[in-house]
Amino acid sequence: MLFVVVAMVAGFVAFGNLRRVRPVGEPTPSTTAPGAADDVPVTIVIPARNEAASLPNLLGDLAHRRPAGARVVVVDDHSTDGTAELAARHDFVMVLRAPDLPRSWTGKTWACHTGAAAAPNGTLLFLDADVRVGPGALDAVVAEQRRRGGVVSVQPFHDVPTAVEQLSGLCNVVTVMGAAAGSRRPNAVFGPVICCDVADYRRVGGHAAVRTEVVEDVALGRRFRDAGLGVAVLGGGEALRFRMYPDGWRQLVEGWSKNLATGAAGTPLARALASGLFVCGLVHASLVALQTALALATGAPAPDGMAAATTVAIAAAATAVLLRRVGSFRWWAAAGFPVLTAFFVAVVVRSAWLTAVRRQVTWRGRGIPVHGDLAVVGAEAGAPGTDRS
Repeated sequence: MLFVVVAMVAGFVAFGNLRRVRPVGEPTPSTTAPGAADDVPVTIVIPARNEAASLPNLLGDLAHRRPAGARVVVVDDHSTDGTAELAARHDFVMVLRAPDLPRSWTGKTWACHTGAAAAPNGTLLFLDADVRVGPGALDAVVAEQRRRGGVVSVQPFHDVPTAVEQLSGLCNVVTVMGAAAGSRRPNAVFGPVICCDVADYRRVGGHAAVRTEVVEDVALGRRFRDAGLGVAVLGGGEALRFRMYPDGWRQLVEGWSKNLATGAAGTPLARALASGLFVCGLVHASLVALQTALALATGAPAPDGMAAATTVAIAAAATAVLLRRVGSFRWWAAAGFPVLTAFFVAVVVRSAWLTAVRRQVTWRGRGIPVHGDLAVVGAEAGAPGTDRS
């Protein structure tokens, strides 16, 4: 039981205090007044590949909830589902069709680079097509970036309406831990919402500098940090939300397999150890729960009842608190933390095998080499789905 207590404490320390976006209009010392620096142009870049199901929701939000005077650029990444045509229906949107994917680029970095090239000096705001925007949210993000300088990113609140999507819980939590998102010195930024000055973006090399990276947002954050520019991460709360893997089990496994091992590679040792200790604590508590359940079912000798119950309760309570900070996870997901833990471990093992042995991950039809020359070896530009890499 003591081990689990120590592991949960390590997890909370690693998670830190992930501050949430406070929409403009709520008094807070972390944002400037609404309308400040309105003469500085804002360009919103949305990379989109076969996003006909998600993009209309975001553009509907932006129709009324974008910063005053903001330009919205949708970069169509060779979609085959009418994404570009849907975007063009909005008179405030500029649609750019990405040129053919160069051999040395991943799909998302190329789309982001294409959109950023169309931005004048001012503020650059990257949004993934599945993000939903609440009133005043983007004004708050832009104000925060202008106050701080450097780059400001947001990890949107994860909407998980189905039982399958609830399996993302521990993956979400450990991602925040590894990125040090709840600390004053984050290691990375989160791709769904990234805000920076255009001049700073070009100074660090932009997406061209991370074009070979599978997890490009992590690498981009490090470029800002290494250039001596500030890096800040916020949680989306109710203001900025997204639904990562709505298409079911296969998409869920592919997405997290792509992100976990590659993103963990650059995590500082102390933070990796703290996150690993937290996961080990959950594994231990899961084994205690399994041993107790088997003993009750078979009549075999059981561990001490009070100690076992306390161990499992501590792990479940800690999981519940952290899950509620990152997404709409249900109480029964926390109660079933052994299932979330088993899924997380399995995906980490799969991800490590793909990155270390096969040296290639797959995301919706595109094969993406983890190291070396990034040729598109999958279904080429016509493959369905959005390439988050």
